[in-house]
Amino acid sequence: MTVAALSSPRPLIPAVGALTRALTPYADPMVRVTAGLLLMPHGAQKLFGLFGGYGLEATGQFFAAKLGLPASLALVAGLIEFFGGLFLALGLLTRPVAALVVGLMGAAVLSVHLGAGFFWTNGGFEYPLFWGIVALSYVIRGGGAYSLDARIGREF
Repeated sequence: MTVAALSSPRPLIPAVGALTRALTPYADPMVRVTAGLLLMPHGAQKLFGLFGGYGLEATGQFFAAKLGLPASLALVAGLIEFFGGLFLALGLLTRPVAALVVGLMGAAVLSVHLGAGFFWTNGGFEYPLFWGIVALSYVIRGGGAYSLDARIGREF
């Protein structure tokens, strides 16, 4: 038996093997695009009052009154979520944008969600921690072959 045979497990259902080999190159971009698109509505809530959000002024007041954070951080968070999400989905400036998302999610975990426990359904840190780790993976490896970074031939 060769080393290649040992490191490549055979699929339980052989027909699935061909499908997974064909789709494997798209798995990573699928996660990157989804992560970016799922961040955007959170930014749209903060910046524009869309999707049941309160807009920038009210979100800033909430940050100051309820979280003890400067109201200006509502703008920073909204910009990172909306435009950072867009750039992440496109794979443009992937590493620096993902680093901003990691920082934002880390701050959200530590300053907002940690005291509420683990589960997101109770306002806990599960959701921002997960998306922070997803973003960290793109800080480490970049946007990949199916990104605008790759298309323009420049990895940042």
